[in-house]
Amino acid sequence: MNQKKFNPIDEEERLLMESIDKDEWQSVKDINKAKDNAVIAADNTLKKDKRINLRLSQKDYRLIQIKAVEEGVPYQTLISSIVHKYLNGAMTY
Repeated sequence: MNQKKFNPIDEEERLLMESIDKDEWQSVKDINKAKDNAVIAADNTLKKDKRINLRLSQKDYRLIQIKAVEEGVPYQTLISSIVHKYLNGAMTY
C-alpha cells in the first residue's frame, strides 16, 4: 500500500522557516504601534458592514450549503470568504 507521508509543515511554513534561517527578518522598532496597526487592519478586514442580495440557481444554492456544512461554517460566511479570496488574488476565475 502506497501511503502518503505526513508532513507536519506546509509550503508556506517551510518558506517562513527558511527566511528566518537566512536572517531575512528585522525587529520592529515600535512593537506596540505595530500591534495596534495589525489589530486595526484585522478589524477592518473582518468588518462586514455591507449587505447584498445574490441570486443563485437552486442547484448552486444547495451545493454551497452542503460545502458550508462540510467546512463547518455558515453558507453566507463561505460565500463571503470565496469573494474575499478572489478579490485578493488567492483564487482565480
